[in-house]
Amino acid sequence: MILDFYNGDLMDEQLTGPLSADETMLALLHSRAEAERLRDRERLFSALLESVNAVLWALDWQTREIVYVSPAYEQIFGRPMAFALSSYDDWLNNIYPDDLQYAQDSLNQVLQQGAMESREYRIIRGDGEVRWLSDKCFVSQRTEAGMPLLIVGMAEDITDKKRMEEELQRLATTDVLTRSSNRRHFFESAQRAFEFAKASGESLAFLLMDIDDFKKINDRFGHQMGDLVLQRVAECGAQATRRGDLFGRIGGEEFALLLPGCDLELAEQIGGRLQRAVRQLMVPTTDGPLRVTISQGLAILHESDTGLDALYARADEAMYKAKRQGKDQIVQG
Repeated sequence: MILDFYNGDLMDEQLTGPLSADETMLALLHSRAEAERLRDRERLFSALLESVNAVLWALDWQTREIVYVSPAYEQIFGRPMAFALSSYDDWLNNIYPDDLQYAQDSLNQVLQQGAMESREYRIIRGDGEVRWLSDKCFVSQRTEAGMPLLIVGMAEDITDKKRMEEELQRLATTDVLTRSSNRRHFFESAQRAFEFAKASGESLAFLLMDIDDFKKINDRFGHQMGDLVLQRVAECGAQATRRGDLFGRIGGEEFALLLPGCDLELAEQIGGRLQRAVRQLMVPTTDGPLRVTISQGLAILHESDTGLDALYARADEAMYKAKRQGKDQIVQG
């Protein structure tokens, strides 16, 4: 009986008399051993939580209280754990303002669907740094009526991953030398803009431009100076555009500017602004400042245009006409 008691197989109600001294000692030792095992498990659990580079959290949906956050909260959010545990509103205050509506809407989806594999949003750390989180969460408990009671989740910092994705996207869509759109990205975007303009009846303008006498610049000063001229012209293009416009390098010294929602008059104004900005460039060389000019061809979307090629062809023809007429000007096609 003593051995069975030590192994925990004998229930208290099976004991019919008082414990002997030996039994009492064994029971005490057993109790202490169980307590030590529990402490070991608690220490192991705490060590595991501290080693996980993600915030484990639990939200009581009925009281709107964060009832648990793991130690990683302080590292990722840059705030004391007490900040999160004070109220759910304080947790929401961490979220980047532009992402707050999405974070709330996606949580409502979790309540309806029961789980969400991943929702990504930004937070503002205690030191002001903006970080990206991937937050996986699900409904852990429900009331007898089926209403959500406890929501648990794991929020992981994915800022480095996001930055890598953005850099890969930039490399895939950007001309390395000028940092403007590359040819492929420009024409893919231009095609979408063309289709939208045709479907909606919105105006669309296309400007094609070429640096005048660029070969002479390369021959006289070298390709390094030519690269610098390309970069400076691209800077002028970026400064002349509006939000939603697209500027890109589509050839050696050839650039293009797509102007959605832009009629002829406004397109001429933007083109003229770009023309003047390039004229004012003073690129330093060993022979003194180098002046640069561009020739531009302008085309406006016609109802009869069935494809982007028609718009591009008119702009291209107009640009070469500007070259023949003396360069440094805009010609409408």
